[in-house]
Amino acid sequence: MSIRKPYFESVASVVVKLGTQLLSDSHKRLDSGFLADIAHQVVILQQRGIRTTLVSSGAIGSGLAELGLAKRPTDLAQLQAVAAVGQRRLMDAWATAFAPHNLKVAQILLTRDDIDNRTRFLNLRNTINAIHKLGAVPIINENDTVSTDEIVCISFGDNDILAAMVANALRANLLVLLTVVDGLLDAEGQSVRLVENIEQAKCLVRAEKSALGRGGMDSKLQAAEQVTEAGDIMVVANGRTKGVLLSILDAGEVGTLFVPSAHKRNSRSRWIGAARPKGSIIVDAGAAVAVGQKNRSLLPAGITAVEGHFDRGDLVTIKGPDGALVAQGLSNYGWQLIEEIKGKKTAEVRVLLGDAAYDEVVHRDNLVVE
Repeated sequence: MSIRKPYFESVASVVVKLGTQLLSDSHKRLDSGFLADIAHQVVILQQRGIRTTLVSSGAIGSGLAELGLAKRPTDLAQLQAVAAVGQRRLMDAWATAFAPHNLKVAQILLTRDDIDNRTRFLNLRNTINAIHKLGAVPIINENDTVSTDEIVCISFGDNDILAAMVANALRANLLVLLTVVDGLLDAEGQSVRLVENIEQAKCLVRAEKSALGRGGMDSKLQAAEQVTEAGDIMVVANGRTKGVLLSILDAGEVGTLFVPSAHKRNSRSRWIGAARPKGSIIVDAGAAVAVGQKNRSLLPAGITAVEGHFDRGDLVTIKGPDGALVAQGLSNYGWQLIEEIKGKKTAEVRVLLGDAAYDEVVHRDNLVVE
């Protein structure tokens, strides 16, 4: 039996991300034949009972080709205008690809704020599930036309990180990142078929990325961390491999498989691990060990400092005395109250705050250890 087979036996939901360069032909236009082939494979997966959600890059690349522009603009407004033109073209191409199968496509455009906001994060999951129930195919892209940090700072890494967040929102069993190389390559340029330790894999990362795309293997490893730490699997593979999606789901030796951690995170923990924090709490060495290694709640006594302004219920990072990230979690206190109670014992906090006191600044049930 294939060493991969046990990982794929229970896959019922998959998120597939396609990069800009992969979607483009030699003239840097959308490759309609390739999109049609992917659509055909998605149909077969759905016939097997595997719900498939696509995360598709390509809006800016499509816009450049549509407008006859030789290179990507540097002006933000122009770049967003190019994305607006290209996004329409991109969805037209996907609609055409699925039309022979009598399947409709649904467009979902996201910004990072949609992930950071808990309510919108949950609404995203509900919407995608509803689209599947209607028999349509969800196609997701970041909203380049209105966002600023994603398009400039590349926080989604050509949709690699976005795809991981979508997979977490859906609690998908598998994330597939399709690219133009056959997975993670070692120092000799050979494909690594199985990754059990992402920290070791990071040593193999090369800095190259395509002129059209914005992601590299580094962003794919970040995506792998999110997915595998949540207890699911991820594959990076060459999207031009014949029948690539079917081969992956059949446990074929295609691309690089990132194996999951032993424990699955629940929906709440997945969001805590994915959203951006509003501030930080600095703790002493004892508290760092208690939270990071012993799965204990964070108490006021172990806190030494606060960074940033945040309110009760906001997501914060917990950092050790050396600045290393220990965990992320939901704070029971705003930053001003933490400034008042830091370093104090629980009994002192109760006297100081009365009925407003919580024993834990961050409860262990609302913590995700890094």
